[in-house]
Amino acid sequence: MEIKIEERLRELMKEEGLTQVKLAAQIGVKQNTISAWLSKKKQPSIASLWRLADRFGVSVDFLIGRKEY
Repeated sequence: MEIKIEERLRELMKEEGLTQVKLAAQIGVKQNTISAWLSKKKQPSIASLWRLADRFGVSVDFLIGRKEY
């Protein structure tokens, strides 16, 4: 199974018109962390996945590509 965090995150950010800076501030990480996730240099921790899921109102399974909306 291919993990799709960067694809899903990019899609969700685009839908809401969110910049990396705004999202980072909303979930309590640095902008360069968001950048690293989007460029596949790093993957979010479990705690960060929970914060992302809560922020966007989706499941962690959706973020990692196990489920569709």
